[in-house]
Amino acid sequence: MDRVMHFFVKDYNNINSAAVRAKSGKTAGIIGIISNLLLFAIKLIAGLLSMSVAMIADAVNNLSDSASSIVLLIGFKLSEKPADGKHPFGHARIEYVTGMIVSFIIIVLGIQLVISSGQDILAPRETEYGVLTFVILGVSIVIKVWQALFYRSVGRHIRSEAIFATSFDSRNDVLVTSAILIGAVITQLTGFNLDGYLGLAVAIFIVISGIMLVIDTTNPLLGSPPDDELVTEIHKKILSYDGVLGMHDLTVHNYGEGRTFASVHCEVPAEEDILTSHDVIDNIERDFKRDLNINLVIHLDPIVTNDERTNALKENVVEEVRGIDERLSIHDFRVVWGRSHTNVIFDVAVPFDLDKSDAEIEAEITEAVHKINETYFAVMIIDRTDSNETAYGTVN
Repeated sequence: MDRVMHFFVKDYNNINSAAVRAKSGKTAGIIGIISNLLLFAIKLIAGLLSMSVAMIADAVNNLSDSASSIVLLIGFKLSEKPADGKHPFGHARIEYVTGMIVSFIIIVLGIQLVISSGQDILAPRETEYGVLTFVILGVSIVIKVWQALFYRSVGRHIRSEAIFATSFDSRNDVLVTSAILIGAVITQLTGFNLDGYLGLAVAIFIVISGIMLVIDTTNPLLGSPPDDELVTEIHKKILSYDGVLGMHDLTVHNYGEGRTFASVHCEVPAEEDILTSHDVIDNIERDFKRDLNINLVIHLDPIVTNDERTNALKENVVEEVRGIDERLSIHDFRVVWGRSHTNVIFDVAVPFDLDKSDAEIEAEITEAVHKINETYFAVMIIDRTDSNETAYGTVN
């Protein structure tokens, strides 16, 4: 599969290049248009010769696949458009919209196959299958299997949901054509026409697959969490710089492949010269753009590290918070010492899947801090976050 793409797309392995991704997507679309038009032509001929309505419908299905490939081609072409006044983050998310359109096409075709299969069950049609019909069906299956593997390989390589959706569509076409072939063989051997029943089973499967693909292609548009591998890489890279004590509140926005924006809070020693810390932050932002193609914005959080009383209290609070739930972590810890009472101020990172309300968590932590000393009052902000992010929350 890769050999085909290497032939048409120079530097195919450079998936971080927006130009390479766009050309790869467009090439996949053109290959899909040509191969599906070829399948439409040979299946239409076979369907007319055998008087098989199912095969003619399958030929029309391949014609619609060509339309899907055209949608794919247009989507990648439009995603190349640079940012403008109305779309300051570019047009790369059009690729997700393209994937959703392909998913809806799959559902519509599945529903049409349900209807046509039901009609065949209620009123079976006489068909005549010749050797040419079986040969054409066999060749069609081989081509569609190649298509499915080709789209899956390209989709994984350039991380494209739209092309992945198209690979599922090709796989479904393999099932449809295989069902027609099996039905034709059984009809020839037994005289009992199973074409409608097999078509109905495959059509239901196609509709379910289309619905699942709609969900998968909708998630990036709604805003899905970043991959765990990317979060881990970001944390390791930031914490590798001298002068960074910890980090929290990482947010990653994906406006399409190669259009990633992120923000994070980095904790630095309060006693360090602000210009020195700022220089470190500038270097991190510049390195992320160069190495990971991520537009990173960092908020600087000075942390007091040379106050033994504050550090000791922080350790106590961390222990109490973890006692409530080990997935909880705190950051932005500071203390306003007073004669009659002391305000202990911090943020609490809470995973989304923790089965407690913010009010319940706040009440438990407030009580825990009050147990340390009756004059201590917790002043906190609850931050709901991904569980992976919570695991990296700064607690020291």
